Amino acid sequence: MSETISSLHIFNSLSGKKEQFVPIEDKHVGMYVCGPTVYSNVHLGNCRTFISFDLVFRYLKYLGYSVRYVRNITDAGHLEHDADEGEDRISKKARLEQIEPMEVVQRYTVDFHKTLAAFNTLAPNIEPTATGHVIEQIEIVKEIIASGYAYEVNGSVYFDVEKFNTTNTYGALSGRKLEDMIHNTRALSGQSEKKAPQDFALWKKAEPQHIMRWPSPWGDGFPGWHLECTAMSTKYLGDQFDIHGGGMDLKFPHHECEIAQAKAVNKKNPVNTWMHANMLTLNGKKMAKSTGNNILPNELFDGSNALLSKPFSPDVTKFFMLQAHYRSVLDLSSDALKAAEKGYNRLINGIKLLSQLPQSNESSVDISTSIQAFYDAMNDDFNSPVLIAELFETVKLIHRVNEGEEKLMAADIETLQKTIDAFVFDVLGLTLDASSKEDNAFLDKALDVLIEMRNQARASKDFATSDRIRDALLEKGIQLKDGKDGTSYTLMS
Repeated sequence: MSETISSLHIFNSLSGKKEQFVPIEDKHVGMYVCGPTVYSNVHLGNCRTFISFDLVFRYLKYLGYSVRYVRNITDAGHLEHDADEGEDRISKKARLEQIEPMEVVQRYTVDFHKTLAAFNTLAPNIEPTATGHVIEQIEIVKEIIASGYAYEVNGSVYFDVEKFNTTNTYGALSGRKLEDMIHNTRALSGQSEKKAPQDFALWKKAEPQHIMRWPSPWGDGFPGWHLECTAMSTKYLGDQFDIHGGGMDLKFPHHECEIAQAKAVNKKNPVNTWMHANMLTLNGKKMAKSTGNNILPNELFDGSNALLSKPFSPDVTKFFMLQAHYRSVLDLSSDALKAAEKGYNRLINGIKLLSQLPQSNESSVDISTSIQAFYDAMNDDFNSPVLIAELFETVKLIHRVNEGEEKLMAADIETLQKTIDAFVFDVLGLTLDASSKEDNAFLDKALDVLIEMRNQARASKDFATSDRIRDALLEKGIQLKDGKDGTSYTLMS
């Protein structure tokens, strides 16, 4: 196990390359992932991000690390268009629906948890809320002001990006240069109370109509979106921790601002490894409610949408997402999901067949090669598509053993079963979903009838009918196998 741990490499967005993962504290990992802003139903693009980091969480745990996984709930301070001006997303929803903001928060937090449970993701160790950490955020603002990197204007506090950049590098994560940002925003100068357009809010004064507000040394207001994650991540993981993750769209400005805030207070980089999951598109286009090119998870599961030809289970949808690397753009379509469904069923049926394999006194293949390939894939920046490809190669081996072309000893079968189960169910987080179990139950009943008809034909020496049943099933990918305990079947695809 120590060899597999030492060879784990992760692509670090900060350095732009894969690096060997060495935790700050031996055998312990601190990981923070930006959670949802709970003002609407969680969409599939968000789900892909959280499924990606569930994979990271699961594999680190499988390798034997003690992981503290923190994923926040943003329930205040996230303004429309990720800006410093405008209306709070949650307050706006509450105003439109004429309910309390915390009713909005509760409704969509429940939806978020329910959807991620359907995808069989593990709960984080800690799930803090922004509203539950306002005191910590006010203290950080005080510290940033004391460090000289923030200023107060009319009850609001802003981070002075240009001043920070004189002794630090603002833009290191996103690859943006402050000079270019200043040049591109110079025309906007004077339209805001900020010294410069690139400065961002740490604390905003609450206008009379603003519902969510807290007292502070600068008057009633609410925290800036970027500040919330800095307060929650450092509180539970320390001034410097191992992994910070989120969607690619958060790299700038959100994560860039987090780095600046933390360095202004603690004088060091807050995170060793930054990870970003890429976006999910639908039928080749960006998902957007405004254009109608959008499907909510429950609409995908029950088929209540006009964009896909049929419903797809959470397991099949998750398998589809894991067939692409987390850093690549992935396009969702009916054809892609149908292909994933076939692949998922082929994998699950191969696992089921593994426990039924004939045992030999010797093995004709070395299973350690296949097992090492599983680790090699995941140690290469959590490369789930390569892992799945290696699992399919092992399924081919299982079929060859079942057909007598290869041999495996009982001990090798047991080891292979244990390892595949670990990577499929513990690491990838797949399950034998309800629809798969139900379909298999119906298939078992139908094939029992056909096998009985074939047995009757053989008993009456009607070999033409017997062979016709066998060959017709084989043509459909179902192989019958006669043994001393009767006839069994194997799905070939």
